Amino acid sequence: MKRIIQGREVEESEVDEWAAEAEVGYDVDKLRARWGRAPRGAAAAQVIPVRLTTDELAAVMARAEREGLNRSEAIRAALDAWAHVA
Repeated sequence: MKRIIQGREVEESEVDEWAAEAEVGYDVDKLRARWGRAPRGAAAAQVIPVRLTTDELAAVMARAEREGLNRSEAIRAALDAWAHVA
């Protein structure tokens, strides 16, 4: 039987290695350290859905590219600037 993982055919020998590794057991703390994104602060960050028009998003992305930021970084920078205006 063919096994495909992430678009790649997996050999039976690889599956056997993974099974042997699992039978020995995993260091759960070590595995947990690899899960998810790195925290941005002491507590978990909240995901806030925001709707932007095509023009708004294009403006955000243009500025983000000029400043070498990704979309999330650019939006956080804009919110930080807005929130700290006196």
